[in-house]
Amino acid sequence: MGIFERPRLRKNKKKDMPNDLWAKCPGCDKMLHILDLKQNHQVCQHCNHHFLLGVRERIEMLADPGSFTERDATLYSKNPLGFDKYEEKIEMLRQKTNLNDAVVTGKITILGNPTMIAVMDFKFFAGSMGSVVGEKITRAIESAIAEKCGMIIFSASSGARMQEGMLSLMQMAKTCGALAKLSEAGMPYISVFTHPTTGGVTASFATIGDINLAEPKCMIGFAGPRVVKETTHQDLPPGFQTAEFMLAHGLVDSIVERRELRARLGSLLGYMLK
Repeated sequence: MGIFERPRLRKNKKKDMPNDLWAKCPGCDKMLHILDLKQNHQVCQHCNHHFLLGVRERIEMLADPGSFTERDATLYSKNPLGFDKYEEKIEMLRQKTNLNDAVVTGKITILGNPTMIAVMDFKFFAGSMGSVVGEKITRAIESAIAEKCGMIIFSASSGARMQEGMLSLMQMAKTCGALAKLSEAGMPYISVFTHPTTGGVTASFATIGDINLAEPKCMIGFAGPRVVKETTHQDLPPGFQTAEFMLAHGLVDSIVERRELRARLGSLLGYMLK
């Protein structure tokens, strides 16, 4: 054996690099630093792909500084039907997301215009609508009526929450009934579709806004494309269930990029609250 040992080749340190600093864009496959994404409101600067945006980030992006006051933050789901391990799943998601359920509600001003707001988060139980989600949205609408201000709902949901069965489906009628009273009171309702908005949320409050806006290329539909194709036995048209398809067919009034959303909502509220 020689006097000197050959120095060992340095191992690839790639596996030791933190894996939470970069994200791969599904639109263009480029690697994006999380700080760049955060500064750009979770939008790819190369292809304009809109990533999922958390509730707190979205509210901060929209609200006038210091204007947000959260309502009904302590409500969270129990297990009314005795669904197996449902409470354990809820508790795990509460710890993971720092949310009590799939929607946050409260009052903000946007460019000085007061409005109640409900923002859904897909990361909590895939944004599914259970009894707490429906109750919080309904209470927010009732507050908009009482305080004579606008109502904005940001939808992101897989639909009704099956673990709550009929109690979940009842929220479709409850939220729509509250919105009917809002309309009778002459207060505006703006619905904003984000990716994805499906199921019972699409079939209820998400599609009945006085004005329906959507983020680019977000999915909007009731059942998924695969289910629709298997049921109808027909090939689906290009871009089926995208915001652009819905705009062309009249369900969506306008597609608004995230960086322009605050200005657009402020302008609409200023006009509709006169």
